[in-house]
Amino acid sequence: MTMLESYLSLKPEFEIIPMDADDCHAVSTLHGERFARPWGDGEFYSLLSQNNVFGFVARQTNAFLKKPLPGFVLAREVAGEAEILTIAVQAKVGRSGLGWRLMQAAMREAKQRGGESIFLEVDKGNVAALGLYRKLGFDQVGERRGYYKDANGEVSTALVMKRILR
Repeated sequence: MTMLESYLSLKPEFEIIPMDADDCHAVSTLHGERFARPWGDGEFYSLLSQNNVFGFVARQTNAFLKKPLPGFVLAREVAGEAEILTIAVQAKVGRSGLGWRLMQAAMREAKQRGGESIFLEVDKGNVAALGLYRKLGFDQVGERRGYYKDANGEVSTALVMKRILR
């Protein structure tokens, strides 16, 4: 195997680091790839500038060239309750455990900030995300009919999920 073939066959390795203002454009770009109604970098910047909002980004550590952001999570904690505002992982690194690691980082931070529980909303039809959240210990506690709207105007139900942080 040549050095190039060896490099190209490497499984990506990631580090999870705190999100900062310099990440907002890359986070917005990934959000636009994964969601029908994406948030702009200004929205991410505005949220991240709030003291109770925090996030994490993933960086590939074994890439020779700078690669697009493979994943991120954004959350907030208020009065003992935390909420995952949004999370995205590039499609090509799905099922690599990156979503799990990002969620673990967010839950750990939420708990350190005083969060006793954490909530999120997920599209009822997002089977992969539902599987991840259930494996992480989230349980459905409600639903919001017509919460999500896709690019074609179709609406879907959001499931409200909760996990106790202990």
